[in-house]
Formats: sequence, structure tokens, C-alpha cells
Amino acid sequence: MSAFPQQSAMAWQAAAVAAPDILTNDKILRLVAAGLPDQTIIAKIRASKSAFDLSTDQLIALKNKGVSGAVLATMLEPAPAAAALAAEMSIDSGDTNVPHYPGVYMYGAESQTMTRILASASDQAKTGGIIGYALTAGIASASIKAAIPGKSAKVRTRRTRPAFYFFFDESVPRALQGNGASIWMSGAGSITSSPGELSLVRFDEKAAAREARVGSMNIAGAKTGVMDKDRIAFETEEVRPGVFKVTPSTDLAPGEYGFIQTLSGGNGGRTGAMSARVFDFGIVPAF
Repeated sequence: MSAFPQQSAMAWQAAAVAAPDILTNDKILRLVAAGLPDQTIIAKIRASKSAFDLSTDQLIALKNKGVSGAVLATMLEPAPAAAALAAEMSIDSGDTNVPHYPGVYMYGAESQTMTRILASASDQAKTGGIIGYALTAGIASASIKAAIPGKSAKVRTRRTRPAFYFFFDESVPRALQGNGASIWMSGAGSITSSPGELSLVRFDEKAAAREARVGSMNIAGAKTGVMDKDRIAFETEEVRPGVFKVTPSTDLAPGEYGFIQTLSGGNGGRTGAMSARVFDFGIVPAF
């Protein structure tokens, strides 16, 4: 079995590497030395956290090293008030340049608006194939399944290949970042920053809930992550920093689906204890 990720620690490390950096005087000098135009550097300043030294001596030093007056003025601008920025954030605008609350949105082509898919947490796990696991003393694998609450998703569409937009923390104005809470926080304390850290799957539909295979266990231990054969491929396009358009690579049949991210594994190998973040949606028949 090949799992994605094979170990949840790999996803945590990837998120940590890709986390937004903090701009300093030295980094501004590096951007200038790289030949980036002023408008690009200014956009970077306004979209990033910063820890500038703006003392008189440092401003003179930056000017002497080629930093333009426009860039220096932007560095001196106070961060916008968080309350004002929050009022400008949207949960349904179809314009990806409009700040959105972090999360996953389904785009409606007809309405040209977005519908926010609220994340649900699955902290209940069950095992499948346990009889074979027991009869072979753990040589045969047993699957670990996450239970997704509810019989069906609230967000539904008739489109067989819907478009989704992922808004990560990097897309949020810096005045609203850094409060210690994030919908994209992983189990290791790092921040998810790419759709590639989630898997698109079709759920097994039960009488009162839905299930997704999120790992396996055998005598060698437990693995977390969606199996390759259960993953549905999708195309990813970075629209702007922190914003990605995601489209399934093939048409989806009517049913229950979701983007799922395993957040933690078992306790060392023998149990199915885990948790997962799920953004669920449904495909309904056209007629």
C-alpha cells in the first residue's frame, strides 16, 4: 500500500517549509539586489508579515544600498487595522483577489459566487478487515476508516467537475495573521499551505454516516494517509500567493466526496486512533 502522506510527519514538515516568511531589512535588500521592480516589492511587503528596523540610521543605510523611496515609504506604513480588514473579507465573492476567510470554497459558474465549505473534524475511527487481521496474527492488514458525521454534505452541486478555491493563511492580510489560531493548523503545530497536503476521496455511504479509509495497520505497525487507489486526482493552479484553484481531473459520479487531511496517526502501531480534517461536498444527479 502506498499512502499519501505515508507518514503524517511528512505533511507537517512540508507545511513548515512552505510557511510564509517574515520580511526584514536584509530580505528587502535581497529583493532589490535580485532586480525586482518596486511594485513587486511593495506588493510583497503588503502581503507579508514584517519585522523591519526603521530607525533613522537604518533608513539611510537602506537608501544608500539602492532601496527606492517608494519602497521605504511602504515599509513605514502602519499595518492596516485588523477590524477594518476583517470587515472587507468575504465568504461568497467570486473574485479571488478579494480577501476571503481561510478555507475551501466551491465556485458556482452560473452565479459567479463561492460557497464556503465548513471544515468538519473526524475523531472517530473504526477498523475494517479485522477478521483477516486477527486470523493471520496481524500479517494481513486491517484498514482504518474515519467516520464523517451526517448522511450527506450540505454543499451540493450538479456539476460533475466543480471548481474549488483553497484560501490559505498566506492569502490573508498580515494584520489578521499571527493570532495563534488557524483553520489550517496541523497536528504538529505547523500550517498547511498547499492543496497537495489533502486528498480528494469518495466516501462509503452508510445508513447514518459516511466513511473514508485513512490508513492501515498490521503486525509492522500503523500507517496514516489515504491509499493511492482511493485518491481522486485533481489539478492545482496557484492563482496568487496562498490561493489555489483545484479541479478534479475527471468527472465525478453522483455521490458523497470530500477533501480530507489526516492530522495524527495511531499511538505507535496497533490502534486506529486518529483525527482528520474534512471538507465535504456532494454531487447530485443532473435530472
